[in-house]
Amino acid sequence: MAQQGGGIGGLGGSIGKFTELRQRLLFVLGALVVYRIGCFVPVPGVNPDAMVEMMRSQGGGIVDMFNMFSGGALHRFSIFALNVMPYISASIVMQLAVHIFPALKAIQKEGESGRRKITQYSRIGAVGLAIVQGGSIAMALQNQQSVSGAAVVYSPGMGFVLTAIIALTAGTIFLMWLGEQVTERGIGNGVSLIIFAGIVAGLPGAVIQTVDSFRNDAINFLQLLTIVVVVVGFTWFVIFVERGQRRITVNYARRQGGRNAYMNQTSFLPLKLNMAGVIPPIFASSILAFPATMAQWTGQATSVTLLQRVSNALAPGEPLHMIVLAALIVGFAFFYTALVFNSQETADNLKKSGALIPGIRPGKATADYVDGVLTRLTAAGSLYLVVVCLLPEMMRTQLKTSFYFGGTSLLIVVVVVMDFIAQIQAHLMSHQYESLLKKANLKGGSRGR
Repeated sequence: MAQQGGGIGGLGGSIGKFTELRQRLLFVLGALVVYRIGCFVPVPGVNPDAMVEMMRSQGGGIVDMFNMFSGGALHRFSIFALNVMPYISASIVMQLAVHIFPALKAIQKEGESGRRKITQYSRIGAVGLAIVQGGSIAMALQNQQSVSGAAVVYSPGMGFVLTAIIALTAGTIFLMWLGEQVTERGIGNGVSLIIFAGIVAGLPGAVIQTVDSFRNDAINFLQLLTIVVVVVGFTWFVIFVERGQRRITVNYARRQGGRNAYMNQTSFLPLKLNMAGVIPPIFASSILAFPATMAQWTGQATSVTLLQRVSNALAPGEPLHMIVLAALIVGFAFFYTALVFNSQETADNLKKSGALIPGIRPGKATADYVDGVLTRLTAAGSLYLVVVCLLPEMMRTQLKTSFYFGGTSLLIVVVVVMDFIAQIQAHLMSHQYESLLKKANLKGGSRGR
């Protein structure tokens, strides 16, 4: 009977484990459905058809990248047109500010309360950025027309600008709140999942467009096969590199704790090959696309203007574009890695915990060693980012195909999916440990009696 009861208890724990996981997954799915519905709700006063027609005729700038992240919401100028990009920008700025200003660094070291304050500052900054970005886009749209001559804004004026600012800012705030709810009540990072959903939403359309191009003889079978092989191969390559780590061996000295003596222990200090993540490609692409975007929105269409010449020279596929993009990615990779990882602080933490790297003296020598390893890793990681971002662009140029396959979007999708799967595994593992602890306590109580 005891065995039967234990079996029923184990079955109940397993059912409860999967029930909670199912509820969390359903919450994530429901949140993403709400997000996708909001992407089709236009800002009041905008002609959606004229907006889509105008945006399609003015592709190639930073607008295309933001539209990709928003899942097409920017092309329709919906209430979620800005997506969570203002919040991400504000968070990155706060990360930089924490390393620059000692006062913010002190706040961050206060623990959980300090992190909440930094997050609150990021939210306030996101609202300010949303107001500025929303107002700039609304003012630029007032005099825009589609190719057919239809006005994008029905009634231009200050009323439309204020309405657009309120709608876009409210949409960003709602997505920030929705992302936090997904993080707390669902699985995975909510903000990352929202960006992931926006990118993946355009994938079926890109696949259908590529298949139609093949049927209409715009591309041949060899080109189609090349696209499939490159996409699959690049996906595998990104997963392989993102999972790669350089593990530095760390030894802990023998410690005496009460009556117990702990023998020497060996652990590892894991350093990722790509410590900067997707930040360098996003920054580099934004800077390069800025001249083209300014030329489009300001109506500078003649080739005699300096802005237009710079825009043409930095257009995707041009040699100067690839050279400058590669240089910016490498520079941002080293810069951002230096901000997010402090070798001296890591060395101090190892020294305080009684750990040391074999053959390296504690303190400054350890910091110099870790910094040297990290520099070599960042050099390899930055070259990896350059290859991932430039090779798809070269493929599109050579194959003359409009299939959208960007290195930045691929990086985001792969990283988010890997993090999502890891959190599901961690969730299942935590429930497994809880059930083992309950059984151990039950057996201990039985022996005591």
